Amino acid sequence: MTKPAWISCTTFVAIAAAIAMAPRPAEACGGTFCDGGPQPMPVDQTGENILFVWEGDAVEAHIQIQYMGEPAKFGWVIPLQGVPEFSVGSEPLFQALLAGSVPTIQVNQTFDQCDFGDDGGSDGDNGGSASGTGAASDGGDEGGEDPSGGVEVLAEVTVGAFQIDVIQATDAQAIVDWLVLNEYQQDPESEPILQEYIDEGFIFGAVKLVGGAGLDQIHPIVLRFQGEEPCVPLRLTRIAAVENMAVRTFFLGDNRMVPENYRHVVINQVKLDWAAQPPAGNYTEVITLAVDEQNADGRAFVTEYAGPSDVVNSGSVYNPAWDPSAFQALDPANLLSVLEEQGFIDCFGQFPPNFTPTWIHPLMAGLVGEFVTAPSGDLLEAVCNGTYDSTNWDGAMFAEQMTLRIIEPGQHAIDLLANNDYLTRMYTTISPAEMTEDPLFYENADLEPVNSQLTTTQRWLCNGDNVWTLPDGREIYLPAGAPWPQFPDEPGGVMGAMPSSELIEAAMPAGAPVNLTLNTPTIDAVVMAHNEGYGWPGGAMPDDGGSSNSGGSADETGSGDAGQDGEGGSGNGCGCTTDTDASPWSAAFGLVALGWLRRRRRS
Repeated sequence: MTKPAWISCTTFVAIAAAIAMAPRPAEACGGTFCDGGPQPMPVDQTGENILFVWEGDAVEAHIQIQYMGEPAKFGWVIPLQGVPEFSVGSEPLFQALLAGSVPTIQVNQTFDQCDFGDDGGSDGDNGGSASGTGAASDGGDEGGEDPSGGVEVLAEVTVGAFQIDVIQATDAQAIVDWLVLNEYQQDPESEPILQEYIDEGFIFGAVKLVGGAGLDQIHPIVLRFQGEEPCVPLRLTRIAAVENMAVRTFFLGDNRMVPENYRHVVINQVKLDWAAQPPAGNYTEVITLAVDEQNADGRAFVTEYAGPSDVVNSGSVYNPAWDPSAFQALDPANLLSVLEEQGFIDCFGQFPPNFTPTWIHPLMAGLVGEFVTAPSGDLLEAVCNGTYDSTNWDGAMFAEQMTLRIIEPGQHAIDLLANNDYLTRMYTTISPAEMTEDPLFYENADLEPVNSQLTTTQRWLCNGDNVWTLPDGREIYLPAGAPWPQFPDEPGGVMGAMPSSELIEAAMPAGAPVNLTLNTPTIDAVVMAHNEGYGWPGGAMPDDGGSSNSGGSADETGSGDAGQDGEGGSGNGCGCTTDTDASPWSAAFGLVALGWLRRRRRS
């Protein structure tokens, strides 16, 4: 069945810096900004990973929460357009999405046949080729008025490791007072922005870890709304965000997704440093420069992958061997054997990437740690060696929590992948000053896929120089031992500096995008002048001037995810407005605003 165009609004926003407060037990921070010191200190809002999925007349927003700090100080304020249905999300799903769609580089090497004594052969272009790689381097109970006054508690719910209160007020100061009363830290800069959201009809979800929960129990949260168009509001994020913060969005559906009110950028592959180790190691830098160019103006996305969703390894998301019933009546002395049988733990380091003992499911360590303790302080070691204390073991409760946090999210993730054939992955970097408009997205069934793997060829010439043929077909001559060229102005000054974008365009809900900036002629002229300077006859240039359908790019690490530390009810109205004319990782998610707009269906 064909799904209509995405036409609702989901918003994700982060709030920053904390106000110092006197230490209190089990204190949470407003947004995810806190420092516990005597002075406010902005946190490092380093990135967001968000998955949107549309099923029938509902849209799900899956949010991967990335936080490092004291568990008791974790807090999160979520502006909402209505009371959504909350549930536990799947961390393995995000890991599989990131791994399956990550841009990767493959470098094939060829060697010209040269008359070098023992090597023999004749000079020419058709050499024997040794093929190598520079590698894929890669709801709830209803509440009432709060005693603080002016705040109505609409719902209270516990979702996995999180306690959530949905509150509303007509005045931002009342929200701030409620948060302080409930031991959330706050930032004075947030008040006017909170009021802006209140004026737009938002209510708020206040989220913190349940008492005693640790960082290893943090999991994604799923919010389910009625609606059809995803939106990532960034207005509040500017308080917590760092410069050039990474934002990565995933979409599961029937067709490719594109930005509606932000621009779409195809990067200039010539600007990537293919000769670096790893290849294209300046990937994030090039994207940052490209989305900051004129007509993109700091508000644009690059498509890293668009195509079949079966690139995601569903086997790593859910294992049919997982069986909570096996733990219900379990003698805790046999805990290790059942964990091994079900594939939750590896005590012998048989599996990559590190070949060291590990918890295979990212949430199992936190779950086991609730029911057994390690005298040595190392739970993995204690479980593998049978030296844990099982005094608090409760098999029935363990099975219940395993079902809630691991089984049900895993099964739902598998269903999402099975029922949605198309995956889109987009990426950008954005700075606080640029977070003045909330990006919206819609579906375009007319666009071609984008391959996440880029293959380039390094041809070694007989003189030791090499010629690189890029994925877009351009050839770049590189003298032996020389670094990747910087491409300044060529003699004659006929063009400006080499642009970082090939193409900047406005995406449409149907048909081809509208070209706003086409840099192909400039790029071709600079490359031609560079090659001719070495007597090379100029290489094959693309004949289509670039396209949004060729926007796959390389990861900055070659194997991880660009911008991610080596690898963030039925409401009406929309919190996203469209203008048509402390230490790093102390908190990766702050204030997330979510709402859905029901608008007239586009044809």
